[in-house]
Amino acid sequence: MEVNTIAIVGAGTMGRGIAYASALGGFRTILQDLNQTVLTGAAEWIRRAFDEGVKRGKVEVQSRDAALTRIRTSGTVEDAVKKADLIIEAVPELVELKAALFRSFELLARPETILATNTSSLSITEFIDGLARKQRCIGMHFFNPVPKMKLVEIIRTPHTSEETVSACVVVARRMHKETVVVKEAPGFITSRVNALIGNEAFAMLEAGLASAADIDKAIKLGLNHPMGPFELVDLVGLDVRLSILEYLHKTLGEKYRPNRLLRQYVAEGRLGRKTGRGVYDYSHSHDAKP
Repeated sequence: MEVNTIAIVGAGTMGRGIAYASALGGFRTILQDLNQTVLTGAAEWIRRAFDEGVKRGKVEVQSRDAALTRIRTSGTVEDAVKKADLIIEAVPELVELKAALFRSFELLARPETILATNTSSLSITEFIDGLARKQRCIGMHFFNPVPKMKLVEIIRTPHTSEETVSACVVVARRMHKETVVVKEAPGFITSRVNALIGNEAFAMLEAGLASAADIDKAIKLGLNHPMGPFELVDLVGLDVRLSILEYLHKTLGEKYRPNRLLRQYVAEGRLGRKTGRGVYDYSHSHDAKP
């Protein structure tokens, strides 16, 4: 199946990033959200991201201008998905919300449309239960920030057809991404490994083994990671990491039990960069401080 038009449902951090990659990859792109303020902010962010790409020499001026003409926004799911070849859902990690959306996609979209989710850890099989066209359902797990991160995990459910997998691999590559194909399992590859690293970092911080900055420095310089575990969790969101760990703890067992200090920070509203403070404090400076 050839994909020409992509609808992204949810214009938050991930949705707007996927829309950027979609338009840059040459796809007609429809970004949908029920919240007009979020939608307007996403459109502005996408334009700034393209301008930054041009400034940094990563995007040609002509490519930016062409990509921006390929994007439009929509306030309704029906309008966004009715002519799409591929729908990518990028809403919060709530099984009930995703299940409701996928039921609406099956009713509103064309029979041949591929239905993808950007979930980072949830069971896709659980929220596509009851759909008639399970063979067209798949996971496409993008990473934050989407314009800069190269990987897309392609998650194959027990029902996903080879045609659907192949089409999504082609789409990701046109978006200038590398792909890995993963059988559906809690957390896939990256979320499972990353959750363990981050949780252990919090355990070391709680025990007073080293400062957050030194733990980050050790992981970056000693293990050649581009970001330390605390820098990364502040970018992703401590609430997002906690939610993933809770799900993995429930499905995979005790080794994924969320650290107490992580729970404490989330309870205190220390969610990361988006709130001005996570493990580090971003409220007074661009430079993070413990």
